[in-house]
Order: sequence, then C-alpha cells, then structure tokens
Amino acid sequence: MPLLGAHLSIAGGFYRAVEAAAELGMDTVQVFTNSPSQWSVGPDPANAPRPLAEADTTRFRDSLARLRIAQPIAHSSYLINLGSSQSSIWERSLRALKVELERAEQLGIRGVVLHPGAAAGGSDEQAMENIVRGLDELHAALPEIQARVLLENTAGQGSCLGWRFEQLAELIGRVSAPDRLGVCFDTCHAFAAGYPLATRRDFLATFREFDRLVGIERLEAMHLNDSKRELGSRVDRHEHIGRGKIGSDAFSHILRDKRFRDLPMYLETPKGEHEGEAWDAINLRLLRELAA
Repeated sequence: MPLLGAHLSIAGGFYRAVEAAAELGMDTVQVFTNSPSQWSVGPDPANAPRPLAEADTTRFRDSLARLRIAQPIAHSSYLINLGSSQSSIWERSLRALKVELERAEQLGIRGVVLHPGAAAGGSDEQAMENIVRGLDELHAALPEIQARVLLENTAGQGSCLGWRFEQLAELIGRVSAPDRLGVCFDTCHAFAAGYPLATRRDFLATFREFDRLVGIERLEAMHLNDSKRELGSRVDRHEHIGRGKIGSDAFSHILRDKRFRDLPMYLETPKGEHEGEAWDAINLRLLRELAA
C-alpha cells in the first residue's frame, strides 16, 4: 500500500507536524518550511533570513525516526513565481526557493513541491523560459544539495503553467539537469485541467498519457484531493475524498495500482472536523478502505 499522509501545520515547531501525523495514524507528512503567504526573503538580496535552529531540525528528524513517519516532503510558498517577467518578482522567487531547498536539506526532507509558475501578463513561452532559467540557476547555486524540486501539475487557473502534461515534459526537457527534478501529481488539479479519472478506463488513459509525455519514473509524490468543480473547469478547489466531482472510485484505482505501491501520497483536503472527528482522519480512513 502507498504511504498515506497529509499536509499538517508546523505551528509550535516542525516536530509538531510529525506528532500530529502519528496521532492520526499516518505514514508520512507534508509541511511548509516557511509561511506560504509571506515572503521568506526581503526585497534586498543582502538581507537573508535566519537559518533554522539546530535544535528545531534535530527534534524534527528525531521525531520522524521515533514515530516512524517516512518520506516527508515540503510545499513551497504560493508567492514564488519563477514564470514572472518582472525581474524583482523573479529574483525574489528564486532566492525564496533557494531558502526552501536549503531548509528542506537541513530537515532531511526529500523534496519541495513547486507550482511551476504563471505568465502573469506575459506570454506563456516567455514564462516557460523564465522557469527553466530559474531552475538552472537554482541547481547551479546548490550543486551538492540532495533535496529536489518536485514540479506539481496545476489546475490551469489564470495564467498558471504546468496544467498540461506537455508543459511539464517541456520544462523537464529544457533544464540543464533534468535528473534533479521530480514530479508531484495532484488529482484535483489534473481533473480540473481536463484529465478524467473517475472510471478505470479514464484513470488508465490519463496515466498512459502522463507516462508517455512525462514518465511514470519521474513521479515521486502524489496529492490526493477530490474536486469541488467539474472536469476541465481549470478552477483549483479541493474537496474531501469521495465528496467531489471526481468521486471515490478514482482513488481506489490509484491506490490499488501496483506502480504506485510505494509512492508517498498526501491529502490536501479542507481542514476542520465532522461530527467531532478530524476531516484528515475521516479522509485517511476512507483511503485505506479504498485501497483494501
């Protein structure tokens, strides 16, 4: 069975997310290494953020080992946009992503999930060039780092790139070090982008196309989210498993596929409680039932 977990809060310390994952019976966990909605770096390149305290990284690593939470990953800030044609935004995004890779390395996190970027008023082609240039500069600046960027397919909302498998394939093919990139597949995003998943035939066709263009071997993580909106809506709205437009059958197909047997998968479904029980626990239990 795949490793199952969720994105959890690091409020009070990174180790808190690990403890919460263990309490919910999870196998893995996803975290932010910085605030997702605030810049980790200022506009002045000379002002770098403080590195993580050794005590924080040690406690996080120790908690992972003690509680047997495996293959944690991080999600990058939503503000990062390597596709931007505004030099100030592009440079700040690159510095912020560099910080996130360095923090992931300190924490022993294997990958940082990144939305490739958005054109934001420019052309798609220029945005693709900007993303490739940013990834190349990032890799050149961090030649020895083990933490990897995991490009995430997007819903295609607004001018976001990476919603077509062709775009992910092009980005990977154009960077100087493609072996340093992986992919995180998001079910809600794929469905919103127009890739059907509901029936077994749909599921097989979508992943056949993904394998042809990107390669199953590049898949290093998966986000399991149902969708509030319909197929091809290009609107990114996550829903609880089996309560959205994708439906529970799609997740059964994914979880039972032998190709994904050892793949870490993370819920990014809405938080809160239902009838006194955490939604994460409810969604996790349903996933395990669907995998049986």
